[in-house]
Amino acid sequence: MPRVRMLVGGGAVVAVSVAGVWLAVGATPRAATPAEPAVVLTTARVTRGEVTQRVSVAGTLGYAGGYTVASHLPAGVLTAAAGPGSAVERGGNLFAVNGIPAVLLFGPTPAYREFAAGMSDGADVRQLEENLAALGLAPGPVDEHFTPTTAAAVRRWQAARGVPAARRTGTVPFGQIVFLPGPVRVNQATAPVGSAVGPGTPVLAGSSTTRVVTAEVTTDQQQLVHAGDAVRVGLPGGQVDATVTEVGRVASRDDNGAPGATNLPTIPVTIAVTLPAGSGDLDQAPVQVAITTARRPGVLLVPVTALLAKPGGGYQVRSASTLIDVEPGLFDDATGLVEVSGSGLSEGMVVEVPAT
Repeated sequence: MPRVRMLVGGGAVVAVSVAGVWLAVGATPRAATPAEPAVVLTTARVTRGEVTQRVSVAGTLGYAGGYTVASHLPAGVLTAAAGPGSAVERGGNLFAVNGIPAVLLFGPTPAYREFAAGMSDGADVRQLEENLAALGLAPGPVDEHFTPTTAAAVRRWQAARGVPAARRTGTVPFGQIVFLPGPVRVNQATAPVGSAVGPGTPVLAGSSTTRVVTAEVTTDQQQLVHAGDAVRVGLPGGQVDATVTEVGRVASRDDNGAPGATNLPTIPVTIAVTLPAGSGDLDQAPVQVAITTARRPGVLLVPVTALLAKPGGGYQVRSASTLIDVEPGLFDDATGLVEVSGSGLSEGMVVEVPAT
């Protein structure tokens, strides 16, 4: 009787005949012809462990967030700007107009006024003092009051930045600080150096420096993924563990206006990922995201290629010269293992698999 090996996963069944020919088949495998050469076999052990079943969706590797940075300095000539692909940290220069830099500080409230003695209290003052403290400039108690201690810290900051002594006033004119939530990766210069800019002129477009993968899951898959779930991301250099940070609430549908299109609506998913060293500055790179749909610990596992199609339906594995009936369970496409159960199967047994 010809032997046919079946690979089951992702809704498809793949068969290996004794001829060594791999065929995509339906529920009933094809038989091999007697004249075909035999498959070279080796063995693998039955193990016990955890099996994880996953569904794979396409994603895009990029950066979180998006910012448009506009100048609020007095009108003049753009004399410097951070270059595309560069990252600007707290206290770094984003751009300069007439030689006066606009400095990045962190905070959710945009800068909208001058910082100086006598100004009214506000959340922006707290942000300034939080940044001065983070830069080691001892602004005193961090609160919403601009005090003489705050002004002294500003003067120390101005000195550290190389501001001439005559201009170390302890005040910060409007436009010289840009508050954004965190470090900025510059994507594009929207105004070229040397061009005339005025208050409100967009100068840079950027994002955060946090790496994320964005993916779309269809509405019938939405229940499979939740914020906090662990997923695996397939990168050009291999797979890495990642975490879902956000699952969208609004579904969208892109059928390109085709009449009668049946594409399911999709939900956006955001995934935080840390790239291994040496991955380079990948941006807008296509990746695959493996979302866990089921997990079962303490089960018997064999390579999926150990499964043999049983005449009349079902599956077997061959151990020594004995065929053992098995019932497949979850399939883990990341490891190539399948959960199996059967009265004649036990941990440590040796089963036959095709040689690679």
